[in-house]
Amino acid sequence: MNWKRTVNDALARAGYEVRRKGSPPSRTPPRKGPRRPVAVPGGDRLVTAPTFILCTLRSGSTLLRVLLDSHSQVFSPHELHLRYVAVDLKAKWAERSMKESGLDARGLEYLLWDRVLHRELSASGKPMIVEKTPNNVFLADRLRECWPDARFIFLLRHPAAIARSRAAWKDDDPAQEDNVAMIRRYCDALESARQTYDGHTVRYEELTADPERVMRGVCDFLGLTWEPAMLEYGQFDHGRYKPGIGDWSDKIKTGAIQAPEPPPPLEEIPEGLRPMCERWGYLPTGDA
Repeated sequence: MNWKRTVNDALARAGYEVRRKGSPPSRTPPRKGPRRPVAVPGGDRLVTAPTFILCTLRSGSTLLRVLLDSHSQVFSPHELHLRYVAVDLKAKWAERSMKESGLDARGLEYLLWDRVLHRELSASGKPMIVEKTPNNVFLADRLRECWPDARFIFLLRHPAAIARSRAAWKDDDPAQEDNVAMIRRYCDALESARQTYDGHTVRYEELTADPERVMRGVCDFLGLTWEPAMLEYGQFDHGRYKPGIGDWSDKIKTGAIQAPEPPPPLEEIPEGLRPMCERWGYLPTGDA
């Protein structure tokens, strides 16, 4: 058997140019423009099908995170704030170099995001990652662009209860204009993502009232087997509860699911939040 011919034939079938001994040089004109990135099986992402919890501030996302993190197959880290993890090409030479590789600052940024998630996931020893930074709601399009197989969980809470919770944290009036504007901006972005992408919707009120039913639904969405131990999140290590990377209140530190406060009465719902309260079913139609 002529092993060299066998190898060359296999390379030719795979699409590679193989020059035979004595054959004339290729007349293919030299390539112009940047080369395309080298194809990697499955793309150039290290993380497959990451899941993102899209939510507002003060919506119970830390509770949902630690419940998911208590599953044997899920790692749900503290907030990673990918929105503010960026790449800066500081010289034109760097831009030219990356362009030749088919990359720009945005493409490099996505590689960095993917590497950060992969590092966290690899250290956990688990196969699936769910990330929950609230400001991710403003970059749902970019998350899907970075990971075309990304999945979304939409976490809803009564908008006026969100405003009340945030105001209590700041020792402020829930109806104050800047507080209402902030919550409305998050709610609008969340609703826009819900209308744009498929996903699974969870309500904070239902999560705290009937956690087993809700978390069974989340497990079904993620293709996971239900594990009752998920509800005992205080039995697991979820990292430190610190400001800026999740809820750090005494309530979450109890390690047990707490019932939510009653919803704000109609007269305490800020005018600017009533349309979204109605849209999400927290107010009957016509009361907003």
